[in-house]
Amino acid sequence: MKLKTTDITKIALFSALTTIGAFISIPLGPVPITLQSLFVMLSGFLLGPYLGAFSQIVYIVLGLIGLPVFASLTGGIQTIFKPSFGFLLSFILSAFICGHLTKNKKTLSNFFKASILSSLAMYLIGLPYMAFILNYYLNQSISVIYILQIGFLVFIPGDIIKLILASVLGYRLKDKV
Repeated sequence: MKLKTTDITKIALFSALTTIGAFISIPLGPVPITLQSLFVMLSGFLLGPYLGAFSQIVYIVLGLIGLPVFASLTGGIQTIFKPSFGFLLSFILSAFICGHLTKNKKTLSNFFKASILSSLAMYLIGLPYMAFILNYYLNQSISVIYILQIGFLVFIPGDIIKLILASVLGYRLKDKV
């Protein structure tokens, strides 16, 4: 795939917006509440599946090379050993899902469906990763129920608001970017 200058600019913009979303953070257990998922979904909606996913790859690579772009102004390769890193990895698939499911059928209901599936993908990748790090790397012996409480249930209200906002914004901005 050959990238145009406008594509590179859009990729950089959504990598930066995801960074800003990380800075707007509420510490809450091993995974903070941030606005990152809002920008992840918007990257897929507005850039399409491949450029949206690529913007999230750029974001993750910037963090892994040491730039403090992750929540709590962290970065570096050691981030892969944090319970929240699985959620960061899920951003790539989540952006792809939003872009892929709305590239041909741009109805508001389709944007909502894509947002819901995108959010589920974040949990399907993030929760097992968090459980693995907490139980096997940090030796904390945490039950599946507790993992769901600290990594899923507390985030549902905020995620519902973010997916509604992302769906409406994505739908309204779909032809403007």
